[in-house]
Amino acid sequence: MSHDAKLTKELEVAHIESSQLEKTILEDRELIVVSPEEAKKIIWKIDRRLLPVVGLVYCISLLDRGNFALANSAGMKKDLELSVGNRYSLIALIFFVPYIIFEFPSTILIRIVGPRLFISGICMTWGILMIGSGFVNNWHELFGIRILLGVLEAGFFPGSVYLLSTWYSRYDVHKRFSFFYLIGSMSSALGGILSYAFSRMDGVAGIAGWRWIFIMEGIITCLIATQGFLLIVEFPEKAAQSWNFLSEREASWVVQQINNDRNDVTPDKFNLGRYCREALDVRLWLFGMLFFCVLTTPYAVAFFLPAILGSMGFNSAESQYLTAPPYFAAAFLMLGTAWFGDKYKVRGPGIIACSILTIIGLALIGFTKTTGVRYFGVFLTVSGANSNIPAIMAYQANNIVGQTRRAMGSALLVGMGGVGGIAGSLVFRSQDYPLYRPGIYACLACNGLMILIVIGLSTFFSNQNKKQRRGEIIIEKTAGFQYTL
Repeated sequence: MSHDAKLTKELEVAHIESSQLEKTILEDRELIVVSPEEAKKIIWKIDRRLLPVVGLVYCISLLDRGNFALANSAGMKKDLELSVGNRYSLIALIFFVPYIIFEFPSTILIRIVGPRLFISGICMTWGILMIGSGFVNNWHELFGIRILLGVLEAGFFPGSVYLLSTWYSRYDVHKRFSFFYLIGSMSSALGGILSYAFSRMDGVAGIAGWRWIFIMEGIITCLIATQGFLLIVEFPEKAAQSWNFLSEREASWVVQQINNDRNDVTPDKFNLGRYCREALDVRLWLFGMLFFCVLTTPYAVAFFLPAILGSMGFNSAESQYLTAPPYFAAAFLMLGTAWFGDKYKVRGPGIIACSILTIIGLALIGFTKTTGVRYFGVFLTVSGANSNIPAIMAYQANNIVGQTRRAMGSALLVGMGGVGGIAGSLVFRSQDYPLYRPGIYACLACNGLMILIVIGLSTFFSNQNKKQRRGEIIIEKTAGFQYTL
C-alpha cells in the first residue's frame, strides 16, 4: 500500500472514530445535563472525599520513610552501631530495591482488588512493621524490616497517581496532584517536629527515644489506614458503589466528562503482553527519567537535611526543627505552579522554571559559606524540587491515553523515581562533610538534564500537534487529541 493510500485510510478511520465519539458525547450530554453550580458541587465532593484521605496516607508513608534519618540523629546510630562501614547507607538504600521491583504489579493489583482495600490494606501492614522497627535489637533486623516496607509501600504511590489520574480531566489534574503531594510533603515539615517530640519520651517504659519515634508513628499509620478503609473511593465507573459518596447520576456525569476529555474511563481488557509492550514506548521512559531526576534532589535532602544543617553549625535539636520551614515555603510555589499550568494548559515552562530555581538553591548550599545564605539555598532547593514533582506527574498524565498505557506509565514513572531515591540516598556522603560537593554536583546534573528532556519532549509534542491540525496524523490513536506542552 502506498504512503498516500495508507494515510487516506488512517484519516478515514479517524473520521469514523471522531463521528462515533461525537455521537457518544452528544448522547451522554442528552442523558446527563448539570448546571455549572451542580458541576462544581460534584467536583467538590470528589475533592473533599478523595484528596485528603489519599494525601494523608501519602503523608504517613513519607513520614515513615523519613523517620529513619531522624531516628538516626536521635541515637539509633549509636545503639545499632550504624556508623560502622556503610550500614546506614545500605539500610537507607535497600528500601528502594523491592520498592522499584513491585511498582509494576501494583497498578494491576489495584484494578483487581480495588483502591479502598488495596491502599488501606498495605498501609495497615506497613504501620505494624513500623511499630516493629521500634523493637529491633540489631541492624540486621532493621535491614529486613526496611525490605518489607519497600514491598508494601511500592503499591501506594503508583496506585494513587493512577487513581487520581482516572478521576480528573487533563487540565484539572495538576492542582489535584499538587494538593495530594502537598499534604504528603507536610510530613517533611511535621516529621522533624513529631520525631523531636517523640524522642523526648526517652526512658518512658525503659524504651529509648529513637524507638518511640518508630512506635508512635507506626500507631499513627495504623489509625490512618483505618480511616482509609472507610473513606477511599473506587474508580469512576464504580463510584456509585462507594459508601456515602456520589449518586448514580453524579457518577455517570463524571464518567461522561472524562470520556469527553480523553475517552478512556472504561478499563481495557487486561492483556499481559499488551501491558508489557507499552514499556517499549521511549516517551514513557523519558517521563520516567524526568521523575528519576526530580526525585533525586528531594530524597537526598530528606535523608541528609539534618546532617546538612548540622554542617552549618546547628545542634541536633535545632537541626530537627529547622527542617520544617523550607517545606512550608514550598507549598506556595507548588500551588502557584499548578494554578498556572492548569489555567494556561502548559506543563513544560513551569518545570523548567522550578529546575532553574533548584539549581540556584543548590549552588548557594554548596558554594557559599555564610550560614544564612546556605539556609536560604535550602529554601530554594526544597521549593523548586518539590514543586516539580506534581508538575511532572501532570505532564505525563496529560499526554497518555488508555487505561493499560496509564497503568504502565504510572508504574514506570514511580519506578524510575524509586531509582532516583536510591541515587538520592547515596549522593550525600558523610565523608564529604561539610559542603557535600559531590552530592551538590549530582543534583545539579539531574536538574540540568530535566531541562533538556522537557525541551526535547515539548518540541516533539509541538511538531506532532501541528501535523494533527493539518490532518496528517492521529495522536495516541484518539481522534482530536493533542499533546500538552
